[in-house]
Amino acid sequence: MLFDTLHLACSTCAKSFQEGGGDAAGWSIIFLLATIIPVLGATGICMVRIVRRERESLDPKYVE
Repeated sequence: MLFDTLHLACSTCAKSFQEGGGDAAGWSIIFLLATIIPVLGATGICMVRIVRRERESLDPKYVE
């Protein structure tokens, strides 16, 4: 995949940043995605682990 054909920003931002000397908007979007996705994934994994541990240690006499 060529980086020249990869469009990550809206056309207005992409054109203004490319004219300014680089595809800064595209790289900033990739950086933000690379930062946010692992954080959301780790949060989801922790939530799943908490639910599983709670189910394992739940006393059956308190289940409705």
